[in-house]
Parts: sequence; structure tokens; C-alpha cells
Amino acid sequence: MTKKVSIQGYEGSFHQVAAQQFFGKQVEVIPCGNFRDVVKIAANKKESDGGVMAIENSIAGSILPNYNLLLKSNLCIVGEIYLQIRQNLMVNQGVTLEDIREVHSHPMAIQQCLEFLDKYNWKLIETEDTALSAKHVQQHRSRHVAAIASKLAAELFNLHMIAPNIHTMKNNYTRFLILQRPDKSETPADANKASVYFHTDHSRGSLARVLTEIADAGINLSKLQSFPIPGSDWKYSFHADMEFEQPDQFNAVLKSLEKKTAELRVYGIYKKGKTV
Repeated sequence: MTKKVSIQGYEGSFHQVAAQQFFGKQVEVIPCGNFRDVVKIAANKKESDGGVMAIENSIAGSILPNYNLLLKSNLCIVGEIYLQIRQNLMVNQGVTLEDIREVHSHPMAIQQCLEFLDKYNWKLIETEDTALSAKHVQQHRSRHVAAIASKLAAELFNLHMIAPNIHTMKNNYTRFLILQRPDKSETPADANKASVYFHTDHSRGSLARVLTEIADAGINLSKLQSFPIPGSDWKYSFHADMEFEQPDQFNAVLKSLEKKTAELRVYGIYKKGKTV
């Protein structure tokens, strides 16, 4: 049965590329204008089978509001995708570089491609979405407007990638979380990563004791993100990603952490994504 998942952005966006990598090419996506709607629809069993949400980028860093959305939801992390962001300049069929007068795309995409774009005297137009920019190029059939977007967008809208891979930083990855409701989530037998939320009693050394417990269990703490606790006097909660060899290894340390934290929540135990 084909999965139906919510994504941020429009058809042809990098969120859709990530969804296809996890669920397969036949996955049906529900485009959303913002991440709040992604989470809302992913949590509604009448509307979807889950959602795909970007959580961090190797250049720009963490998307902090999305951690808060995750915390307030009842969704579970069932997987992750590390997607290399490849930006491409695309035009309608038959258009040449000499025909281009304007380039439309999301501000971040434009920034990622400035080394290439600076070679030309094109007007750069910032838009809300890379894929939507590509769609507008196709709809208006312009010979003078190009878009920067994904290869998938070019395929969907029958555009010609006149200049592929124009991004300056080639080692640019975005990490996407695959989210599903608890009734849909299952821990795979080969799970080797977990994401948890916790905070301590904030006594001296309390965080150090938690981190030592994790290290002594032979677990790699691959990410630790702090957040101020609203209404507190500069106290913090934490999101931690842990990598391990066997789920039993994580379950054992989880029991010991319950005694050393004031609150502890497991978002999900899943298979670590590969950076390819």
C-alpha cells in the first residue's frame, strides 16, 4: 500500500526527495507551507501515514524550532535520511544561458550558488521555495527566467538542467527525520541509533553524570542540543542522539539514566542514516 506523508514545501522539493529515499518512489506527499503543518498532518491518522521534517544542515546547523515541534507532538522518529543538497540551474526546453535575465529561487539556495551566479549579470529573485520557482518557470514558459532547484523538480516540470551542481559547497547535507505516530512505529531489529529528550535536576555535575553514564556504556553521543526551559531561571533541557551496536545496549543505559534525570523521553529507536 502506498504511503502518504506530509512534507514542507512543494512537489519537487528536497523534502520530497528525502521522502522518496525512505519510502520509495511511489510515496504520495502532502505539501505543507510550514513545519507546524507538517507535524499536525503527520499526527492525524485520517490524513497521513507520517511526515518528513528537516532537522539540521551541515552548513547552517540545527533548525531549532523543529525540535520544539517534535517535543510538543506525540510523533516518533522511525528513521532518518542524510540528503546531499545538489542545486541545479534549470530552464524551459530550448533556452540558452544567453537567454537568461533572471534567476528565481529560495534565498538559501541562491546563497549556496553565488560563486556560480557571480559569473553572470543576472537579476536574482528570492522566492519562498525552490520547487515552486521551478514550477513557475514551466507554467509561464519564459525564455528569460531560470530557477535553482532539485533534479526531481526538473523532472516533474519537464525543465532542462542547463547547469547542474552549481552549489559552491559540495559537502552540503541536510538531515531529515522520518516521523510517524506511535501506532505506526516499530523498532527495527537492526536499530543502532536513538533520539531522546531529557533534563536533570540542575544540581552541580548532574549533566556530567548523565554524559559519563552514556560514555561508560560504550555509546557514542553523536549530538547534544540544549534548549532553555521556558519560565525557568536559565535552566536547560537537552536533545541527545546516541549511536550503539545493539538495542539492548541502549535499553540498559536508559534504565540508569532514569535515575539521573528529572525527565526522560525517547523519541525513537531507529536505523542510523548513511551519508552518501
